[in-house]
Amino acid sequence: MTAAETGPGPDALDRRIIAALQIDGRAPWRRVAAALGEPERTVARRGLHLLDSGQVTVTGLVARGETAIVRLGCPPGTARDAALAMADRADTIFSYVLSGPPDCVAEVQCPPGRLAALMLDEAPLVPGLLAQHVSPVLRYFRTVHDWHPGILDEAEVAALSRFPSRAEEAGAPAEELSPEERRIVEALAEDGRRTHEELATLAGVSEATARRRVEALTRSGAVSIRAAVEPALLGLPVEALLWIRTRPDAVETVGRLLTESPLVRYAAVVMGEHQLLVDVTQPSMAALHAFLTEGAWLRHVEAVSSHLVVAAMKRSATPTPLMRELRTSR
Repeated sequence: MTAAETGPGPDALDRRIIAALQIDGRAPWRRVAAALGEPERTVARRGLHLLDSGQVTVTGLVARGETAIVRLGCPPGTARDAALAMADRADTIFSYVLSGPPDCVAEVQCPPGRLAALMLDEAPLVPGLLAQHVSPVLRYFRTVHDWHPGILDEAEVAALSRFPSRAEEAGAPAEELSPEERRIVEALAEDGRRTHEELATLAGVSEATARRRVEALTRSGAVSIRAAVEPALLGLPVEALLWIRTRPDAVETVGRLLTESPLVRYAAVVMGEHQLLVDVTQPSMAALHAFLTEGAWLRHVEAVSSHLVVAAMKRSATPTPLMRELRTSR
């Protein structure tokens, strides 16, 4: 959907509503309004517009076990097609075009038993591929599900938070689900704000059972309800991925120091020549420069390789507005 179709960009209240949905994507408008201290009718109207216009998408990310970072080298003019090809995979969580190299990076849900197939059979099919590197994720300090960009104050965040962070458990082997639970998580993957009544109908259970199952699935981390949004809509138009090399005994310290910043969206420990992969958003290039040259975390770092995200095709396992637009126009 184009800017002309969605209207002017989000204002301060819109951004606060988006930030609320990032904390609890299924929160009723009544609870969002109470937490923000705004009229429920206003919050509902604006929230529905953000969802209906496609600026914000709430989905359920189904836990499928361990993940891996796939970096791709591409010939000039083919990086977008490579990122689209990776985004088309059902197991891809994010897919970005970078200022490079690498030209494209994606996070894929990939248990160890599937790593050989991903590396030897599937990734080589990406159009125009010149080089590939696959780095399994060992643990997370922060996932995008736990990212709060500092728009809401502590009291507002507390009023909306229902479950503690499970970032360090992300990537654990997936739980076995019952047929009814699978139908519920599949429905949430399509629309994370489906009502309990709708979920009950789709799963063939009572509404009370659907409510209990959703509560249990989200609490256990079997499904993570995420509000996917372009950081630029939150006033953070500059996004970069950082590959950080540090001593093995400093990884914990660097990860903890990095996640003290609300502008770090994602931080993971990865295998390979770098120990950490970090996604950071900033309001300007000057702010990014300051982040890369100042801060306590830098004292424990040996090297940083930084690359701008120039196009995002998929976020939180959800096609971005750009990807939807490209697929519609082709």
